[in-house]
Amino acid sequence: MAAQKLRFMYSGIRVRDLDRSLAFYSGLGFRVHKRGQMEHGGIWVHLKLPGQPHRLELNYYAPGNPHYEPVRKGTEFDHFGFRVSDVQAWADRAEKAGGKIVLRIVETHENLAYVEDPDGVWIEFFGPPARKRRKPA
Repeated sequence: MAAQKLRFMYSGIRVRDLDRSLAFYSGLGFRVHKRGQMEHGGIWVHLKLPGQPHRLELNYYAPGNPHYEPVRKGTEFDHFGFRVSDVQAWADRAEKAGGKIVLRIVETHENLAYVEDPDGVWIEFFGPPARKRRKPA
């Protein structure tokens, strides 16, 4: 079995006002790297500082979104994001280490697993869609 690869990509924070947060982080020198909308309606924006590999992900969930919750001071941190070669293998590994799988999302273009650490911090493992296993002939 090949070694499972893991690459620390970004840290995600919840924001109350996306435009206000974009203005703030832009003022610090961050630039928009990518942005998109999740299937459930949440909005994400990846920011990068020039010359730095690590990204900051801003996550906005509007009231009514299934992932919305009132953000209180100190609850803004959302999750760490790791690109992995095998999402299920890393989710299993995290669970074996004492984590709890709290959300699985399998889309046509990406496979995601969210694991809660023992203190409730979410860790996202994301990677290519799971390969369909061939049936033996």
